[in-house]
Amino acid sequence: MDIQGKHVLILGGYGLVGRAVAREMLPHRPARLVIASLRKFEAEEAVQQLKDEFPDSPTQILPAWGDVFLRAEWQREDILPRKAVLANPETRQRLLDDILGSLDDDILESSLLYQLITGTWGDLGGLPAHIVVDCMNTATVVAYQDVYTTARHLKTQLAKPQAEVDWHEEVERLMASLYIPQLVRHVQIFHAAMKRAGTQAYIKVGTSGTGGMGLNIPYTHGEEKPSRVLMSKAAVAGAQTLLTFLMARTPDGPTVVKEIKPTAMIGWKQIGYGPIKRHGKPYALYDCPPEQAVSVDDPANLVREGDFGEKQDGVLEAVYINTGENGLFAAGEFAMITALGQMESVTAEEIAQNVVWEILGGNTGKDVIAALDAATMGPTYRAAYLRGAALKRLRQLEAEHGESVAFEILGPPRLSKLLFEAYLLKRGYGTIDKALEPTPEEAAATLEALVREDANLRQKIISVGIPILLSDGKQLLRGPVIKADTADQGWVDLTPANLARWQERLRRLLDEIRLQTSGDTSSRYDRIYPSARAWSPDDLTIYIGELVGWLLNTEERGFRFKR
Repeated sequence: MDIQGKHVLILGGYGLVGRAVAREMLPHRPARLVIASLRKFEAEEAVQQLKDEFPDSPTQILPAWGDVFLRAEWQREDILPRKAVLANPETRQRLLDDILGSLDDDILESSLLYQLITGTWGDLGGLPAHIVVDCMNTATVVAYQDVYTTARHLKTQLAKPQAEVDWHEEVERLMASLYIPQLVRHVQIFHAAMKRAGTQAYIKVGTSGTGGMGLNIPYTHGEEKPSRVLMSKAAVAGAQTLLTFLMARTPDGPTVVKEIKPTAMIGWKQIGYGPIKRHGKPYALYDCPPEQAVSVDDPANLVREGDFGEKQDGVLEAVYINTGENGLFAAGEFAMITALGQMESVTAEEIAQNVVWEILGGNTGKDVIAALDAATMGPTYRAAYLRGAALKRLRQLEAEHGESVAFEILGPPRLSKLLFEAYLLKRGYGTIDKALEPTPEEAAATLEALVREDANLRQKIISVGIPILLSDGKQLLRGPVIKADTADQGWVDLTPANLARWQERLRRLLDEIRLQTSGDTSSRYDRIYPSARAWSPDDLTIYIGELVGWLLNTEERGFRFKR
């Protein structure tokens, strides 16, 4: 697609890759480029640098900031907002609902991520993003909340007297650190926001979690090799890739969905000399003269932190190389990690070139989603060929033992509801044209009579958790279990209103059969329904599985378009 004139949003725009992508984008003259980062000063600094580097660019370059895993209203400039949210009982519980509750409009529209994509945040003026480049290291953000440490802390609290522990807070903090629910909600909001915004392209810059190394990676976060936290990061990264793979197979979302996954250390941002900082704070200088050495035989001297050493004036200063997300490395560390056989290195500019080339329609060979499309096994000719044999044997057994409709094992209950309703129409009328003859009220009465008179039929429906709503809309036939809360979600609905809905569906199907069996005889149509596939416009038999499959493809928009 063309970048010129488009609105582009770069998430993680302050980082090494984010800035490189912005630089690669600007020569293509997008109408607007939004640089989003966690902290306000980061976004503003990145925007100013781009304006200085591209003084003649016609592109409007804007900053945006905040934690996209939280609500827009919770963002703060003075501290990272997640800590404040978790410290407050009210917002902590609201966060749990946002992560673990059903996605609704309140959760969606309150999300900072949603507002950035749709352009409703701050000064974005309601102009949505046409192109979203996600340079955030989502796997790090999620996995480094470290559910293991949180769980260990909770375990130590169990040994304390009950009155000394705020159990609500302890349990809620543990629940808020669960990896998969956070990632799933993040992707749900991402996809819903891009659908509403009409986003045309989504490019994720992902990670392997290990810089491309295996489980033998020597760079770790503890005594384990590799650490559970590092493996969790890789697991979250892989899960996000598969969710992105599914996003690329979902209609009505962005047309272009891709992921570039660097598998080496990304370097570098700056080389220099000065104070060495970790998490934004410089290392204080300490000394321990030999005459003040402590004994290793005393366990008290071996604690991780304590009142040891003599604090010196100033802070640690040295030659460093700034590797972006990974922080400052000494010359020795950089030489070690980039040595042949270690992580080695890839530059941010190479990643950015691949991102932009893929957006423009180029084939870099580095799109992980395209690679998965090529490597996964989809439907086969053999399976389709043998499907007919399987269906024939099923029909033979049905003729001997009675028709088999639904067991409510496949799920959700709505599918069983639709299959049973289609089956009742088949039992009552046999063919599509016959089912269209009665009024909805007459059809409702006919199907209710079937249910009342045939105990075996009733039993097959209600025994799997699907209740039957009678035609008056007030009486319900049910067993000990109901799998759904409403008629639309999973009750066989015999009301005239629902029968009118079925008749409208059957009219659409009948029109489709007639269209596909007359005139154009090419491969243009999928010919899903057997009558169309067999060129038999007079065969209007209600095939219940094929009918509901057609309905899922057309009315429910639940079809696959990649094979």
